[in-house]
Amino acid sequence: MRYHINELAEKCSINKETIRYYERIGLLSEPSRTTAGYRIYSDETVNRLQFIKRMQNLGFTLAEIDKLLGVVDKDDVRCKDMYTFVTQKTVEVQKKIRDLKRIEHMLINLKECCPDEKSLHECPIIETLMNEEKKVEGYL
Repeated sequence: MRYHINELAEKCSINKETIRYYERIGLLSEPSRTTAGYRIYSDETVNRLQFIKRMQNLGFTLAEIDKLLGVVDKDDVRCKDMYTFVTQKTVEVQKKIRDLKRIEHMLINLKECCPDEKSLHECPIIETLMNEEKKVEGYL
């Protein structure tokens, strides 16, 4: 399928200026154009934009996404030091997973401390969170 920039922006739930920006910085290749000069995008661009947005939602920077897309694009320059990048990013992701698991446990405990039949003003949310944080940081 072929898309004009407005259609692409709507399909991917992003601003058309974001699409133009991604073209300028090289995340998207220059699209083909109609004889009237309008940009025309393919389903491949839709997939690429969805990948970019998903990676951003997972906490990757545009520079990191560009590096990963270097593999897809078979770009030797962007793939340089890929092993080091992947190793470092794996460590970061593992730390985030640990942090998210800790937050999950805190929320489960918090849910048990504040059943929904209690008044909001009687719920010790802040104290519970602060005590958990202190335990993790070794204060208690």
